[in-house]
Amino acid sequence: MPARESCPMIACGSKMDTKIIDMLERWGPERCESLSRDQAAGYCQKLTLGHYENFSVLSKFVPERMRDGVCAVYAFCRWADDLSDESCDTATALSRLEWWRSELELCLKGSPRHPVFVALADVCERHALDGDLFLALIDAFVQDQHQSRYDTWEDLIGYCRGSADPVGRLVLQLADVQPSLATLEDSDAVCTGLQLANHWQDVRRDILERDRIYIPRDVVNVDNFESRLVSTAKVGHAPDREFLVNYRDLMAGLVSRTRPLLGRIHSLLEAVPPDLHPMLWLFAAGGSTTLNLIERSDHETILYRPSISKPRKLLLLWQASRQGRVA
Repeated sequence: MPARESCPMIACGSKMDTKIIDMLERWGPERCESLSRDQAAGYCQKLTLGHYENFSVLSKFVPERMRDGVCAVYAFCRWADDLSDESCDTATALSRLEWWRSELELCLKGSPRHPVFVALADVCERHALDGDLFLALIDAFVQDQHQSRYDTWEDLIGYCRGSADPVGRLVLQLADVQPSLATLEDSDAVCTGLQLANHWQDVRRDILERDRIYIPRDVVNVDNFESRLVSTAKVGHAPDREFLVNYRDLMAGLVSRTRPLLGRIHSLLEAVPPDLHPMLWLFAAGGSTTLNLIERSDHETILYRPSISKPRKLLLLWQASRQGRVA
């Protein structure tokens, strides 16, 4: 389920050889070549398969009836993420995101131009997708341009409501699930948990590459925390031993606070069709495994980024396949 940088569906991904920013000459504000619906769907599938996450978004566990929809939603998130984070400056990023919002609005009005929205328009019509969920995702990317620090835990959770939770709700809509309020709350919790696990995994990369700190200030009880965090990340080791001890304790608390959110996958699975179980379980298991790796690294994510090994991925894939058999 959830995408990132700012969205769990695209969490932990690497860029394609051809960056989306480079595609603006073909499909951008100044010029937008038209594609047929089938060509647009093929483009979204190629884009999805061309990125590598902790687990492929388009794995064998995605039900056939959802595959084109998952690709279109992923492509939407991938474009928005790169427009936000690969632009040369904040003003350019904001301008491009507003253009992306205008393309979405054309799509929702039934007049899509960009290939992502040509594919998405068909998916939205077939599955009655809520356009406000896409708008919320764009708002979260805009927020990343304006806000790089969070004062409170609730502020951070509020950010996740826009950057992560809409993805889970879109997945339920793609599956044509009519969820109860409790099911929506479970989905939101799992997506928020995935986003937070990604943040704790990427502390060093976020501060060095994006000047972003997602650790909220109200959970920090360390003198000169930010300056010591930045200096430790830059040198890549821990000359400030006292800070490292404090950081470990802080990260341990954040991991403990995040784990119950991912644990709500169990009640979520009880409320959705069996063919969704392997896919949803796998995403949540990826988040839980990330938290386990953070614990095994003694919570030192300011020094390096723990990642899931290939053997561990294969084990999780096998365990996901067992979810389908149980169902």
